Amino acid sequence: MSGHAADDQSPWMPFESRRRARDEKREAVLRTAVHLFLEQGYHRATLNEVAERLNITKPALYNYFRSKEEILFECWALGQEQVDEIIAGINASGDDGLGKLRALVRAYAATMATEFGASMVRFNPRDLSPENEKTVRAAKRGIDQTFRRFIAEGVTDGSIKPCDPKLTAFAIAGSLNWIGHWYQRDGALSPEAIADEFAMRLTEGLAIRSTKKKSTLQVPDGNNNRKRPKGGHHEHHPRPAARAADQPGRAGHRLRRPPA
Repeated sequence: MSGHAADDQSPWMPFESRRRARDEKREAVLRTAVHLFLEQGYHRATLNEVAERLNITKPALYNYFRSKEEILFECWALGQEQVDEIIAGINASGDDGLGKLRALVRAYAATMATEFGASMVRFNPRDLSPENEKTVRAAKRGIDQTFRRFIAEGVTDGSIKPCDPKLTAFAIAGSLNWIGHWYQRDGALSPEAIADEFAMRLTEGLAIRSTKKKSTLQVPDGNNNRKRPKGGHHEHHPRPAARAADQPGRAGHRLRRPPA
């Protein structure tokens, strides 16, 4: 029996396995880099520090990325990819305008509570190459237009009160984008809890309450909650609150990234 390896055992890793390993290493670089950029700021953080945290040499980083700016753009792109998938799923949901808006607010808020999501609002597009900056600014306009479209649809289909879609979109997006600045990932609130709260707070005032239900709440009358005799005094009826259901959509297409 020969001591050599069998002829059908190639010394080379299969292509798919090599590509998967490379993708995993690229992702590790991006996760380490985005954490460092958010922690120290893009300009203060260095590739030497990224390499040290990964226990590799700085030259080894260039096997995966050509520059620090390329890493920054890829961090933004991963966050934008999540938003693009969210919007594609909501577009296909068939929900009314309010349902689409609420689903987008919830999903966008959850994304802003992630590090790649935060990179979309914490980093300055001017730090990118002119081509990549143009891509980022176009994507930001696309998100704004989507918020406006869902609001306008809601006004048209009667699920949202009459309002200015542009100003309303600015107010909602401004609140959501700040999550990327103040949210602490080691804090008490989970991204899901943040998302649910923002979805309710930012959309309940826009909803048209078409269905009114009689409240079962008892309002204190200052006299130990005893029932008043009929015909003698005005009865208080608390206003009911309607709940709007949402149906977040499934993920859709991915972002097409331009060559760095």
